[in-house]
Amino acid sequence: MNNGSSVAGLVETLRQDLDKYAVGERLPASRALVNRYRVSPVTVTRALAQLAAEGLVVTRPGAGSYRAAGGPAAVRRQTDTSWQQVALSAEHSPDQVPRTVDASGLLATLAAPPAGVVQLHGGYLPTSLQPERALASALARAGRRPGAWNVPPLEGVAELRGWFAREIGGPGGPLTASDVLITAGGQSALTTALRALAPPGAPVLVESPTYPGVLAVARAAGLRPVPVPADADGVRPELLAEAFRATGARVFVCQPLFQNPTGGVLADDRRPAVLAAARSAGAFVVEDDFARRMAHEDAGPLPRTLAADDTEGVVVHLCSLTKITSPNLRVGALAARGPVLDRLRGNQIVDSFFVPRPLQEAALELVGAPAWPRHIRTVAAELRVRRDALVAALRRELPSLTIEQVPRGGFHLWLRLPDGADEQAVAAAALREGVAVAPGRPYFAAEPQGPHLRVSFALAEHTAELDEGVRRLRTACAQLGLPTA
Repeated sequence: MNNGSSVAGLVETLRQDLDKYAVGERLPASRALVNRYRVSPVTVTRALAQLAAEGLVVTRPGAGSYRAAGGPAAVRRQTDTSWQQVALSAEHSPDQVPRTVDASGLLATLAAPPAGVVQLHGGYLPTSLQPERALASALARAGRRPGAWNVPPLEGVAELRGWFAREIGGPGGPLTASDVLITAGGQSALTTALRALAPPGAPVLVESPTYPGVLAVARAAGLRPVPVPADADGVRPELLAEAFRATGARVFVCQPLFQNPTGGVLADDRRPAVLAAARSAGAFVVEDDFARRMAHEDAGPLPRTLAADDTEGVVVHLCSLTKITSPNLRVGALAARGPVLDRLRGNQIVDSFFVPRPLQEAALELVGAPAWPRHIRTVAAELRVRRDALVAALRRELPSLTIEQVPRGGFHLWLRLPDGADEQAVAAAALREGVAVAPGRPYFAAEPQGPHLRVSFALAEHTAELDEGVRRLRTACAQLGLPTA
């Protein structure tokens, strides 16, 4: 375990080790834990405090920490919560589509694995690539701005809205600050959009495969995700038009640029057809432009957003600064034209009032600083190096896994497993071998198109870690009898 390991990782390790100690027995001293697990004293202190809060240990100032008697299990036995199963499953109407709050597809990429596991499952930059110094400076400057601690405009700070409008529509493009709503990151924007655009029980068209967060939001809102097949060139417009006709859907969610998980880019000749299909159906296209700032060094000129080519208010565009900066800079934007923007704004106000002004001011400071374009270039170069290293390792160690597309943006590769493989078993075996990968099933709204894995090259600290992760994955596949050559 290194100094960057999370408190959660140490808590899990210590929790597993508690069985080695009798009730009332003293745990190793904090200094010993620091040396054993190679973490900071602050990490040890916080981990012990969490275990104490859970009732697993007792801390005595000046004497150390001891295994507690009982713990949370005893408390749980005294609390009968079985009634909640009925309350949470009850629906107001027999005709209503059941809401399903299922975060498992998101947790597969968000949850921190145990210490020592190579992380090929995440979707954020590692600490070494986050612009921490620039963020710290931006936050410090933002806090000193006049009015930084006042209530912000409910739509967002005007200067930040203007910046997003130029980023989305291009210089001199169709969008202005008045067409933009600042959100608390991309996932919040997605939630706001789907809740505003589709009533409970309505169908929502999604790419197949698609980002699990889309499916989670839709099902939690009581919507019915309907898959539309996509390939390396994006969604197939003729099947999209047919899906609109067959379902009566009024919303289609897509990621036209470096789609998650396939890495596909919507082809130029399909873009007008997608917008035309939506317009003919009287429907909205929710454009999730999550990866534009994660283009690789060899990506070349990027296509314009669909919002930039939209002349009839069909597109509701969302994007975020989170992935290119830090998981904690949860600042994003929704852009739309027409009455729909008022509905989006109303939904956000009901949900969260507004995005904190100091965070908006910090985002403005960051994107206006000279360090910002340098950071974008640094990440673009490093992502290309990591992508190529992971592709090379997979082709060398696991040629039986098909890399369906080598993307020029984003964080991940989409791998097809041999027919008949159990992707859940592969992911579980991989974790036992010390590498975390994401199984493909959560990326499909209906039956999957065969077994897949999504592997990420984002969180590894260096290319040697990617090589080691693939070697561990190869061992896991071999243990399950899957071909590795």
